[in-house]
Amino acid sequence: MASTDPFSASIIPFEVPEQVRAFAEKGVSQARDNYARFKDVAETNNSTIEAVFANASKGASEYSAKVMEIVKANTTASLDFAQELVGVKTPSEAMELWANHAKKQFETFSVWSKELTELSQKVASETVEPIKANASKLFKPAA
Repeated sequence: MASTDPFSASIIPFEVPEQVRAFAEKGVSQARDNYARFKDVAETNNSTIEAVFANASKGASEYSAKVMEIVKANTTASLDFAQELVGVKTPSEAMELWANHAKKQFETFSVWSKELTELSQKVASETVEPIKANASKLFKPAA
């Protein structure tokens, strides 16, 4: 009795031509190389992102600490001014005290503003540095 299963019939031997085999092997090799490069780039980018967030977090902490230092100094200066103001005997003495306090506060705020600006620039520069370093590795300038 003959079998009706099409897969049970004898298989005709078939050989893959050498050119097709070479083409397939080349494609697999290129796929492996591309995957390895992609993996390296992905790992590098992950470490770059981690460095960016670490630098940003550190910078935010520094900035917050500086702002708290400024708030403390400003509060102390305001309380000292209020205490001195209570001891004033004449309106002209109060005006002189007020003018001196305002002048000193303006000068102090100018210094603090400069310090915060410099700190902001430093934090921004440090935060972007890992991105610049990674980009210089990926995109080498043409010689």
